[in-house]
Amino acid sequence: MYIQLSPSVEKPFAKIAVIIPALNEEKAIGHVLAELPNKLIYQVIVVDNGSRDLTSEIARRAGAEVIFEPKRGYGAACLRGLSLIKPDVDIIVFLDGDYSDYPEEINLLIAPILNNLADMVIGSRALGMKEKGSLTPQQVFGNWLATRLIKLFWGFNYSDLGPFRAIRAKSLQQLKMQDHNFGWTVEMQIKALKHQLKIQEVPVRYKKRLGKSKISGTLSGTIKAGAKILYLIAKYGLIGFPAQSQTNVS
Repeated sequence: MYIQLSPSVEKPFAKIAVIIPALNEEKAIGHVLAELPNKLIYQVIVVDNGSRDLTSEIARRAGAEVIFEPKRGYGAACLRGLSLIKPDVDIIVFLDGDYSDYPEEINLLIAPILNNLADMVIGSRALGMKEKGSLTPQQVFGNWLATRLIKLFWGFNYSDLGPFRAIRAKSLQQLKMQDHNFGWTVEMQIKALKHQLKIQEVPVRYKKRLGKSKISGTLSGTIKAGAKILYLIAKYGLIGFPAQSQTNVS
């Protein structure tokens, strides 16, 4: 359950934890957990964000640690998952529970960190291969607008706000994450610039999710998510902290 690093890196082993927020994902969560590269993973946490189906039961049967977060919100679920992380974990991966990502591509996200090339790696759907219809038009436009605004404020060229990502545990502690809902991903990416983390994006594949999206699948969810993301960019942009990180796309 450990990853052997190359001789050129400083530490002989790294421990990888995966946090999977989930809300009514009984059709998907079993597939997600079954396709995780288990030989690479030290800890798997599924955060049930108030499901009314068998999400938790299926996740527990599959061997995941399951924790409940009754307060609705993607950020709230992620923060709750972090409370269960073992203290010796080196890298934390965030992965959606809807089976839209390819869990086996975790190795693509953690490789730059293991080789000391990055502190945070974003799985970019914009750079990877997408199944037709997997991203709604409002998602495509929202990602484009948000990343262009980040470029405008901080001169950094993200291509996506994708939730599939990996980050050093110590780096994540530095960020002091706070958002409880739609702004979690953009908060992390902006704060990573503030703290001058080494950032990479890697192309990842993306497919249609199983079940209906709780955010982009509804008009109200789309509006709320877009408003929160724009609010955070404006908020942190007006603070005016410097960004000197360099991005690499592999």
